[in-house]
Amino acid sequence: MRGLAVTFLSAFLAACGNEDNAGAQGGGAGERPPPQVMVVTTESEDTEIVQDYAGRVRGSREVEVRARVEGILQKRLYDEGQIVEENDALFAIDPEPFALSLQAARADRERAEAEVQQAQREWNRVSRLYNQNAISERERDSALSSLELAKASLALATAQVDQARLKLDYTDVVAPIAGVTSLEAQSEGSLVEPGALLSRITQLDPVHVRFALPENDAGLQRQAREAMSKGNGDKHRRDATLILPGGKSYERKGHIDFTASTIDPRTGTVSARAIFPNPDNSIVPGQFVRVRILLRTLEDAIVIPQKAVGENNQGARVFVVDGDGVAHARTVELGPIVENQQVVTSGLKAGEKVIVDGQVSVQDGMTVNPQEASNDSSGGQKAEQEDASGEGN
Repeated sequence: MRGLAVTFLSAFLAACGNEDNAGAQGGGAGERPPPQVMVVTTESEDTEIVQDYAGRVRGSREVEVRARVEGILQKRLYDEGQIVEENDALFAIDPEPFALSLQAARADRERAEAEVQQAQREWNRVSRLYNQNAISERERDSALSSLELAKASLALATAQVDQARLKLDYTDVVAPIAGVTSLEAQSEGSLVEPGALLSRITQLDPVHVRFALPENDAGLQRQAREAMSKGNGDKHRRDATLILPGGKSYERKGHIDFTASTIDPRTGTVSARAIFPNPDNSIVPGQFVRVRILLRTLEDAIVIPQKAVGENNQGARVFVVDGDGVAHARTVELGPIVENQQVVTSGLKAGEKVIVDGQVSVQDGMTVNPQEASNDSSGGQKAEQEDASGEGN
């Protein structure tokens, strides 16, 4: 019995030893495989940094149409809200009194002309007699004075004719500029006085967009002032793009033509103005729009999807996968966000593989299974830039 027990114990220990050896040889079968992550390969490219500013559209010129003579407003010659051209007739003031005044002024001028002719004939006779020593010097001077006074009277009469003709012309009130008209301020049949407001005209081509620049945009303010002082040459002009209320870009480019030289103490901003052509009157004064301005261009910048960037105690970081499939945490310095893409100013170089999806479960030094991300998964498809300045302004 003792021998049988020893034999059984030896067989049991041998079986256990075989199981341990089998477990040691096949131990890798129970380990988890490297996690799969999505990566993008960084590239350097020139990146434009743009900024949007909220603004309102205004007509480039807003002119008041006023009466220049006193009289009865006979007729309005336009439809309210109509677009008119320069020198189009707008109102008619009763011209009859001014026509009569013009006739009287012309009669005075004809009388003055006759007096000049008479004085000239008298002077011709007197001067001949004086040369013959037939009259005194006093008589000669009196004839010369009469001629000079007659010529002065003729000049005054001529000026009165011109003034009467001008007042008669003022009875036809015309548009000083091309633009859209407002409601009439005086109805037909009203007695208007010189300077009375009749209507307003807003010029629609071009249009102005007024907006505010933050105080820290000193560079943009300086460049805009240089453009104003040195003309509108391409070298100094700061171009601008108009973003319409629906989010669509206006097809015609504009430029900044004014920035204030002082900061508004109430808002901490600087008033600025951009001008845009509007030949088809598609931009309406009063619209709320955005002005998009190119601030600067970063040459050979590294741009990655925003979701690739995380945070740690040292700041912003990304995971870079080396050639052996090992992920390394890398601290980076960030620049601005451009069309949902993050600009990295330092910490990355072109050709490196950055994890854009799956980095939540990745630790520094961990082996991963990198897969190249598509445009959709990496966020590479660019969307239209959101209005970053609408919140700041």
